[in-house]
Amino acid sequence: NASSATIYRNASDRRQDEYTGEIQNDFSVQVCKKWEKTLYEQDTPGTRKVALRMAITLGPGGVLIPYFNLLKFGLGGRQGSGNQMYSWVHAKDTCRMIEWIYDHKNLSGTFNCSSPNPVTNAEFMQVLRKVTGHKFGLPAYEWMLKIGAPLIGTETELVLKSRWVVPTKIIETGFAFQYPLLENALSDVIKHIPRKQYHLF
Repeated sequence: NASSATIYRNASDRRQDEYTGEIQNDFSVQVCKKWEKTLYEQDTPGTRKVALRMAITLGPGGVLIPYFNLLKFGLGGRQGSGNQMYSWVHAKDTCRMIEWIYDHKNLSGTFNCSSPNPVTNAEFMQVLRKVTGHKFGLPAYEWMLKIGAPLIGTETELVLKSRWVVPTKIIETGFAFQYPLLENALSDVIKHIPRKQYHLF
């Protein structure tokens, strides 16, 4: 089942994992809770159930498109304070994790699908600028994001909520990430994206 790492609270004080993570009740959290409740309530004798709490998944297109729009217009700096944590995972590692769980028949339950190395928003934007060849980026303050979010096709929660999620349970099973570090992950993704998507010229 595709759940979401946004099920955990806005966390800037400590990491959130499957054992000690705290779940609260903003809108997106309530949606995720209902997804998982529905999954686990179903009576499926002989069938394993797994809920993947996926972090922001990095691949060609998708969630990166709003960031590319910011880069194009010189707004590739931090969003808000820039201190909010940013949990992410490479799309290839998401697929590898699904395959790993499928092959290991003893695994079931809830797993965080996220890199073991989350970064701050400021760090994320710095690495994104580096791998896309942007020398600078102006910051986008919170009031600017609230006005501009509809224009770049996103919600402010995507960039302002502090997601500090780590994949404790899957690492305990012996799973190893192919892309545990952000720069390597983004460099791989950018290889598959035409330059015109993240540069004006």
